[in-house]
Amino acid sequence: MENLISHATENLILIFLIVVFLQSSIDKVFDWKGNLSFLKGHFADTPLESVTPFLLGTVLLSEMLAGLLCSAGLFQIVVFNETGFAFYGAIMSCISLLMLLFGQRLARDYEGAQTIAVYFVPAVFLVFLLQ
Repeated sequence: MENLISHATENLILIFLIVVFLQSSIDKVFDWKGNLSFLKGHFADTPLESVTPFLLGTVLLSEMLAGLLCSAGLFQIVVFNETGFAFYGAIMSCISLLMLLFGQRLARDYEGAQTIAVYFVPAVFLVFLLQ
């Protein structure tokens, strides 16, 4: 219980990232066709149009990895008072968000890119806290 309190900020941000990335990756698994259909339209007239299925799979894997590493990191902090997995989860979260940001900017979806920037701030802050 002491590790929950002594690492409260890290734990709360980890929970936030777990919810964001596991929910997003699970949604992509269970609604692959819907996500792919949306993204094909979203990336029409961009260089990413022809590789959208591959990129969706890549984003799915990166988000799943980020969520799982953050989950393992939360467990590791609470049980062992160690931060290795949490740090790698935070880094993977940042990488996933940068991939999403790149796509939004390329598609000229500036509002979507702005939303991703909001998620990026706590993820980078977690990297800072854990290094």
